[in-house]
Amino acid sequence: MGAERVQDIAKSSKETIPDAFIRLETEQPGITTVHGAVLEVPTIDYSDPDEEKVLSAIEDAARNWGMFQIVNHEIPSEAIAKLLAAGKGFFELSQEEKEVYAKPSDSKSMEGYGTALQKEVEGKKAWVDHLFHKIWPPSAINYRFWPENPAFYREANEEYAKHLHGVVDKLFKSLSLGLGLEGHELKEAAGGDNLEYLLKINYYPPCPRPDLALGVVAHTDMCTITILVPNDVQGLQASRDGRWYDVKYIPNALVIHIGDQIEILSNGKYKSVLHRTTVNKEKARMSWPVFLEPPSDFEVGPHPKLVNKENPPKFKTKKYSDYVYCKLNKIPQ
Repeated sequence: MGAERVQDIAKSSKETIPDAFIRLETEQPGITTVHGAVLEVPTIDYSDPDEEKVLSAIEDAARNWGMFQIVNHEIPSEAIAKLLAAGKGFFELSQEEKEVYAKPSDSKSMEGYGTALQKEVEGKKAWVDHLFHKIWPPSAINYRFWPENPAFYREANEEYAKHLHGVVDKLFKSLSLGLGLEGHELKEAAGGDNLEYLLKINYYPPCPRPDLALGVVAHTDMCTITILVPNDVQGLQASRDGRWYDVKYIPNALVIHIGDQIEILSNGKYKSVLHRTTVNKEKARMSWPVFLEPPSDFEVGPHPKLVNKENPPKFKTKKYSDYVYCKLNKIPQ
């Protein structure tokens, strides 16, 4: 058997948790969360017939929040329910069955079942296990990392991917127009039809000391845009004016994060959102982010139309794989 899994550690943790999971006081949610306050991040109704209104709401949220929730989108609630049931079913399999999908230790890719992702300061660990695999385009999919159990896993993920396209295109078009570009230009500069949809399932087991641990440490997403669906256990927090707030859970909403590549492409007009995840004492929290990523050798930098003498580039142009390498290894970009 490979690495130690948090799901196993959780089973043997009754009242305390191992030191590696105890955060510094500057990070402990018990101390750093603004209690009794829920952050009302913008909620955008995708079905509003007033397209201008939707467009300006998305632009405003991307500039001032880096995060918003979409309701009344076109993804059927059954498709979301099936995606969630499939992922939950996988994490409820025996440890042996899950390890079949473990990320190989020599792998260059993120894909597979695993535990620690990035190097953490002072060897601290996050209270989470995960499964990564691409769900689009077909040429990028590696079914070796798609669970065969539950039996409907593949169908559920393929159906969800199919329903995402409309949401993705509308987001890119709105964000593009919000920058004064043509509707198609932002997506083209982010990878166009070769944009990859990387799904991550996060499994945060129940934790006896949710005041001391974090499911995911404060970070911004590396990708262009993240489209996330959580289960009903509260846990997502966003940083606002240097303080941490719970983000309101809305059933069947899609949580959208602006990632680093959109901040770069927009030359800083849109902001990637600093967020983290807390854990729960009684219940497992789960979330299903889909990271929209440029192909690894695709170069991303500030869009040429947004750069001039008055607005010099604020970011380097580099291959997405180089950006990811630097970020995961905490090397300045």
